[in-house]
Amino acid sequence: MSRLRAILVSVLVLAFALPALIGWFGGYTKTDAGEIAVVRNGGLFDDNQIRQIIDPASSLTWTGFWSTAHRYPAQQRFYTIAASGDTHNGQRAGIDVVTVPSSDGVGMGIEGTFYFTLNLDHDSLRTFDSKFGTRTFRGADGEFRYAWDGDIGWSSFLDQIVRPVIDNAIREQVNGVRCAELVSSCALVQNQTSANPPPALAGQPNNANINKIQDAIVSTVRTDLRRNLGGDFLNDIKFILAKVTLPQAVQQAVDNAQAAYAAVSESQARATQAQVDAQANEQRQRGYNACPACAQIDIMKAIPSNVTVYAPGANASVPLTAPR
Repeated sequence: MSRLRAILVSVLVLAFALPALIGWFGGYTKTDAGEIAVVRNGGLFDDNQIRQIIDPASSLTWTGFWSTAHRYPAQQRFYTIAASGDTHNGQRAGIDVVTVPSSDGVGMGIEGTFYFTLNLDHDSLRTFDSKFGTRTFRGADGEFRYAWDGDIGWSSFLDQIVRPVIDNAIREQVNGVRCAELVSSCALVQNQTSANPPPALAGQPNNANINKIQDAIVSTVRTDLRRNLGGDFLNDIKFILAKVTLPQAVQQAVDNAQAAYAAVSESQARATQAQVDAQANEQRQRGYNACPACAQIDIMKAIPSNVTVYAPGANASVPLTAPR
């Protein structure tokens, strides 16, 4: 009986001690330089409230038994909008170009990159984790993940929460400009009744328009994110407009117009050259009329070097090589 009692006591001790040891060793954590952690209680007899915030590049930190660390990016991150066939666009699972119409009705594909950082203020992080760290988001692959579940989880959060705000901001700003203000070649195919090429927008005004659009999109995104998310959770927002693409039919029309204008320019250049040549010939003839001998001298100079005899006519000939 005493031996049985000892075995039962040992089993009970192990049953309580082993989980305690596992919880003890698992109760320490640390963060890398590029991440910040929101720690929530998770013990059997504890609540799930936020326990603490662990700043980036921390040392080994006690977080309590069975607590959970929600790790978020602490460095600048980016969100790329580009052609769906491009597989080198960074931190997104699903990437596609945003197509919006300009004020004159040309659908333009907008490609670019947003840069931002997560607000690392502890109070802001607590609110962010309570609002978005306790729910899952569906990624491009159809799986549901938490925003703190690695890069894929973070991308899923951006796709579902941030992307609609970006699309709306781009649409709102691009709708207010004409196609030619962003893509100067649009002027080649819009409302042209003259055979002469329209004056193209200079690079400097075009770049200025792009800068204005970038700043306006950033301002709209910042305001809408603050309103939709319920706080300034994303800081230092920047947008670089990398490329504006035209619909295939419009681009083909631009290419055709450029080729046609190039042909016109070539014909005009030939006509100008012919006019200049005629004027030069007329001036030369006046000189020959005043100096007939000069005409003969120029004729002699123009004779190829392999011609040995010059026969100007009337049974006359002039040897062009010296006799031996």
